[in-house]
Amino acid sequence: MNKARRQIQEVINKIDVVIEVLDARLPESSRNPLLTKLRADRPVIKVMSKSDLADPGVTEQWLQYFRQQQDVIPLAITTEHPERARQIPELAKRLVPHRGEMGKPVRAMIMGIPNVGKSTLINTLLGRKMVKVGNEPAITKGQQKVMIGDDFQLMDTPGIMSPSPQGEMSGYRLAASGAIRDTALEYDDVAMYLVDYLMQRYPDLLMKRYGLQVLAEDSYQCLAQIAAKRGCLKKGGFDLHKVSDLVVREFRDGKLGSISLEEPGQEIPYRDLEPDPQ
Repeated sequence: MNKARRQIQEVINKIDVVIEVLDARLPESSRNPLLTKLRADRPVIKVMSKSDLADPGVTEQWLQYFRQQQDVIPLAITTEHPERARQIPELAKRLVPHRGEMGKPVRAMIMGIPNVGKSTLINTLLGRKMVKVGNEPAITKGQQKVMIGDDFQLMDTPGIMSPSPQGEMSGYRLAASGAIRDTALEYDDVAMYLVDYLMQRYPDLLMKRYGLQVLAEDSYQCLAQIAAKRGCLKKGGFDLHKVSDLVVREFRDGKLGSISLEEPGQEIPYRDLEPDPQ
């Protein structure tokens, strides 16, 4: 992370436009305040990736929210519709028209936390696979610079994560989305948060996915319901780790439906209930 920050500081003065890649399911939590500081007053295209996994109504709220900000163009993209991402060079030229008039390429830099979709975006813009893509954070290891056509230069940097998320709730969201390495997670805690959120915000999707007729009173008991439906049982009860792993991975894969974990200006509290000792 420190290396990535230094690399950005070394070249930022030569950059015209910043392309900040956010996770459409958690645009605020996936925003790194350090990146905002590093880009200073440069115009920015806020690209919300994985929008096919997010609640489309909430995504529209975020688009409206970002449109109200100065020198910001928001764009929701998905791998299923690559033509949306390919609008980026023209949007960048719109933000800095003086570069095109001078016959010099617009110089853009992609920024974003790990595993948010930067490498996938670069490959989409190029129309071929040039950079490695994976489901684990920190796939990109070094700075990469590519030309797209004759008038758009794109620079990528390794994913950069804030030393600590913007509060406990942001930490849960980042963990649920896969932005934090699984080796640093307690799946049980993340699944308890995720199920509690779904019980409040998307109960119908939760019940449909796991064939539940009614929801339990708290996330722990709801996980027990899901475990019974999916065979995540063990002698004397249910396998909390196994069912937690199941729920988190199915959320990441979009199998639970189109879900957003946060809305502009709205915080849904985590009812941090302790499991029944019985």
